[in-house]
Amino acid sequence: MIGTRLAGRYEILERVGGGGMALVYKAHDTLLHRNVAVKVLRQQYVHDEEFVRRFRREAQSAASLSHSNVVSVYDVGQEGETHFIVMEYVEGCNLNDIIKEQAPLQVDRAVHIATQICDALGSAHANGIIHRDIKPHNILIGKNGRIKVTDFGIARAATSSSITQTGSVIGSVHYFSPEHAKGVSAGEKSDLYSLGIVLYQMLTGKLPFLGESPISVALKHLQEDVEEPRAVNPMIPQSVENIILKAMRKSPEERYSTAGEMLRDLETCLSPQRLNEPKWTYSSDGDDEEATRVMPALRVDGQSGAGDELRASADAPVWRNGKYEDPEEEKRSNPWIKPIIWFAVLLVMLGGAWYGVKALQEILIIPEVTVPDVTGWPLEDAKERLEEVGLVVAQPIAEEPSRDVALNHVIRQDKKDPDTAKVNTTIRLVVSTGIEMVTIPPLEGKTKSEAVTALTDLGIPELNIETKEEFDDRPAGEVIEQFPSANDSVDPMTDSVTLKISKGPDTVPMPDLIGKTVDEAEALLEKEGLTLKKENIVEEPAYYPAGKVYEQFPYKPGNPVKPPGEEIMIYVSTGLPDEARVTTYKVTVGPRQEGAESEIRIVVSDAMGDRKEAAKRKVKQQETFSFDVVTSPSKNAVIEVFQDDVKNNHITWTYQQAGEAGGNASSGETAEETQPEHQPEGEQQSDDEITVPGGL
Repeated sequence: MIGTRLAGRYEILERVGGGGMALVYKAHDTLLHRNVAVKVLRQQYVHDEEFVRRFRREAQSAASLSHSNVVSVYDVGQEGETHFIVMEYVEGCNLNDIIKEQAPLQVDRAVHIATQICDALGSAHANGIIHRDIKPHNILIGKNGRIKVTDFGIARAATSSSITQTGSVIGSVHYFSPEHAKGVSAGEKSDLYSLGIVLYQMLTGKLPFLGESPISVALKHLQEDVEEPRAVNPMIPQSVENIILKAMRKSPEERYSTAGEMLRDLETCLSPQRLNEPKWTYSSDGDDEEATRVMPALRVDGQSGAGDELRASADAPVWRNGKYEDPEEEKRSNPWIKPIIWFAVLLVMLGGAWYGVKALQEILIIPEVTVPDVTGWPLEDAKERLEEVGLVVAQPIAEEPSRDVALNHVIRQDKKDPDTAKVNTTIRLVVSTGIEMVTIPPLEGKTKSEAVTALTDLGIPELNIETKEEFDDRPAGEVIEQFPSANDSVDPMTDSVTLKISKGPDTVPMPDLIGKTVDEAEALLEKEGLTLKKENIVEEPAYYPAGKVYEQFPYKPGNPVKPPGEEIMIYVSTGLPDEARVTTYKVTVGPRQEGAESEIRIVVSDAMGDRKEAAKRKVKQQETFSFDVVTSPSKNAVIEVFQDDVKNNHITWTYQQAGEAGGNASSGETAEETQPEHQPEGEQQSDDEITVPGGL
């Protein structure tokens, strides 16, 4: 099965389980793009029509269940001789694995699991569905902790069929109810009995009844009392043991009446006021109808005993003179005369009736003929053949489309060889109208999902719908062209439909032009199919290196632009504004320790930008670092000195200080004053040269 595809959509991936009647595979639903579980009926049962019929009916009933604790059934189908059920795929494990690895479970966890199982059974019973095979193997636990009950329906199909092989029941015999073991019809209370055994096993780690063979285990269900759970595991509260004992009563009448009643008990059994409640015992109201009763005896003289409950018939023989006498015996004489007379009369009547029937048949007899099989014949030939043998074709002739039978040929007839019919009997024929074609609706302007839905609603499989995407001025996701065209007729099962879908206008990402020359900016734009008009190049003073782009408009770097795009403007610096003051600043700094080597790094934040690295090199003795700082009326300069990535000093150089030192945009003069001593970090230097000694 692995690698095959069922119903054109369920691709079998791997086998994940199996039982006596079915195998379970993990599959992928290619239509809805999700994993599913596919249960496939074993080959030895596919020719048992009664079993298959019940299997499908019960599976369809289970599909009607909608409950958070029931594995959902999505689909039921048949492909060739393969009968299958498609169900929800649960990622996780089954309860049997948990019991093997962890039993006995904590009481609250076991009760929580049993509560969800009971809730699922209540929903199923309300829909008229009996599980009949509740056991840990059929309880799935998802990765999220959610309990899922599976195998609804197939258990009923198995027990309702004529299949009695040991393999069909051996896996479940430890969880049978007594009535199930006796072969009596199992109802809702049988499911509750099985749930009681599952709860028993979760809390004790053992099964209540074990034996050398399935028969011996079944007999123990019928005859032996279960070992009390608290005798096996004293940690079980009395309230929980009470639930198990009541659910596992051998008589169905003594168990919970409904799953809802058991669910209410499970939901409250761990409340403090119930944990140590009295032990549950069964008490019966009313008399036992099977008990032995003493009845009054009849007296031979026809009078009743005590109570006068029974009386002799007036015509019954009575005891007289030492013997029984029949009151009617005296009335009877010559007993054979009357029967002989009546027998003779009956013979005469039967003979007359027989001769009358024979005479009537000779008058009214209608001959019978064998109805010829004309399925697959052309209609005219079929009519001619039926009329040859004295039969009549019913009018009007029914028609229906067919993929397998040619146009105007007979698909089926209501009677055919070896059936017989009287002459002039009407025979009904169904004639093929050929393959049923569908008309493609106009799809242009619709969204892709709307168009695909419209086509699948016509019966066209999604596999036959091909989509192609291309750039277009129309909105993305809209159908811009279709083939076949609107109102064309197609065969929905074999013809394909192609939809051309818009990807929206073709766009390119806007290049980053900041810091580029005009020529470099034009080259980057031209590479993306964009153009830059000369009139859109604005040159003006700016706090940015001369000849470099410092701003682009209206598209920022990375914004989508449609070639050739809207007009793009760039702003190019012609140099610093007249108000700017440029100072060549000097910092003298040595290593952190005498004779050692340190890496010196100077970072400047000024009107030209923040945290620019002005200098960086390794020194073994004091050295002077010289660099330019630019200030503006609204932006002072901040100089940070780092020795081996440790911040040594923080200097603020103001616009006013730059003016006093003679710094301006044109001169770039350098004041030669030197600060001889180290200033604490954060204090402002008044001059344009500072000496930073080694060490901190």
